[in-house]
Amino acid sequence: MDLSFTAEDFAFQQEVRTWIEENYPQDMRQRRLRSPGGSLTKEDHVAWQQALHSRGWSAPGWPVEHGGPGFTPSQRYLFDLEMATANTPLIIPFGLGMVAPVIMKYGSDEQKKKYLPDILASRTWWCQGYSETGAGSDLASLRTKAVREGDHYIVNGSKTWNTLGQHADMIFCLVRTSDESIRQVGISFLLIDMQTPGIEVQPIVT
Repeated sequence: MDLSFTAEDFAFQQEVRTWIEENYPQDMRQRRLRSPGGSLTKEDHVAWQQALHSRGWSAPGWPVEHGGPGFTPSQRYLFDLEMATANTPLIIPFGLGMVAPVIMKYGSDEQKKKYLPDILASRTWWCQGYSETGAGSDLASLRTKAVREGDHYIVNGSKTWNTLGQHADMIFCLVRTSDESIRQVGISFLLIDMQTPGIEVQPIVT
């Protein structure tokens, strides 16, 4: 098996490198160098993601049918390599890498049309609603309950470690929708608007 890069691969690598040089704002570069983990604002991340989106590269792992670039394995490797070498902002994973694949696989056509374009264009931000106090690594212990009323669910409970939750427009959330003798049964995956009445976001000061 020949694993060597082709001339087309190297041409693609140079294309990515040149695009970064021309589109990665200098002030953002400097702030990333000074504080790699926490110097960028939500607006910075959105601007970078939307720049990638304008080039068709905002979701390198997505299939073409949902707006992905259709990278070959070599192209994906070289794309990630150039982004890392240039110390570009990391892709926020909650929308693009976590909830979107679930929607692609299990969502209805209506849900795909409603959510995927806005995730791709970074028009909506998502956070994760898994962990609870007493239910971190053992999610079968979660206690947040959802009771169906008509076309909606009434959700009661709390979540913790919702990274970037203070900025999120939406949350994908594991909730208990039925009480079963086996704890791993009766857990459902809900998509919830963070502006829903009754939701309260509190900081964890570290």
